[in-house]
Amino acid sequence: MEEKEKIININIVEVVRLLLADKKKICIYSIVSGVIGVLLAFDTPKIYKSTVVLAPEESGNGFSGSISSLASMVGMNMKIGQTGDALYPEIYPDLMGSTSFIVGLFPVTVKTMKTGDKYSYFDYIQKHQKITIHGYPVAVLSSLIEKMKAEPEPGPGHKVNAFQLTKKEDEVAKTIKGKIDCFVDKKTNVITIVVEDQDPLIAATMADSVQVHLQHAITDYRTKKARIDLEYMEKLFDEASLQYKKARQRYAFFSDANSKVALQSVQSQIDELENEMQLKYNIYQQVVEQLQLAKAKVQERTPAFTIVQNATVPIKHSSRPKIITLAIWMMLGFLVRFCMIGWKNHEKFINI
Repeated sequence: MEEKEKIININIVEVVRLLLADKKKICIYSIVSGVIGVLLAFDTPKIYKSTVVLAPEESGNGFSGSISSLASMVGMNMKIGQTGDALYPEIYPDLMGSTSFIVGLFPVTVKTMKTGDKYSYFDYIQKHQKITIHGYPVAVLSSLIEKMKAEPEPGPGHKVNAFQLTKKEDEVAKTIKGKIDCFVDKKTNVITIVVEDQDPLIAATMADSVQVHLQHAITDYRTKKARIDLEYMEKLFDEASLQYKKARQRYAFFSDANSKVALQSVQSQIDELENEMQLKYNIYQQVVEQLQLAKAKVQERTPAFTIVQNATVPIKHSSRPKIITLAIWMMLGFLVRFCMIGWKNHEKFINI
């Protein structure tokens, strides 16, 4: 024989009767829970958010084509704009979350809104963050553990090494990483950077700093090869210029010293020095043209950014309103008491 399915019947009327009979304790639980929630809400530091919106612009093919045409005039083959770019907008959030990027924010100078005190961002995060009452036990415990381990303090000349961070530096880096968010619109490539902090002025300052650091990181990446080529061409220019100058001086000195000599051997040597000077000049002229092309390539590879929205000091905090916190905690107190009533009297209103 097949077993009959068990049907659970809940007597709603009995549930309501039990709640009404226990309404005093329910009110007490809700009020106490609400008071606890409000106290925690007042103790929790307010969080302010500052937003920056920027759009990266790519150089057009027209400029690349112009450089290619100019290069072809001097016999150079420059395939500009045909190489791939590994740093596309979708990985900007990963770039901003990298240790090297976060460490670059450590020395940024920030100023508090109320007191006007200035600190490095590293010192501010490490020493001047407000701690909630319920966060004190964790902070004290962490401090005791650090004292027991007795990690040596870095000296005054210590430089932060992104490859090997100390424990405190790693903790600060993780804290900063949690304060920064980056969103990229896949359709428009618009980049939105959001930085949050307990101080509104510091939130705006760091939002602007993160934007600048991101622009520098992208620019350094995209122009790295072009800048290396430019440095090489500058060295060639210096060498070619020096050689041409020496050849010109040798030709001028020998010609002046033998201006009244009519010997064929002397005239032959003058012609040889003149030819050498002309050769050095031709090389110098070609290097000058290639140097100008290298400079144009750096400019062509440098990305442009349109700032859609600048960082501004937020006026209102973005923390949860206290009235909502009060309602949530009162509801939590009600649910706790409801579960207690249900556990004690479940046989009265649940039939199986």
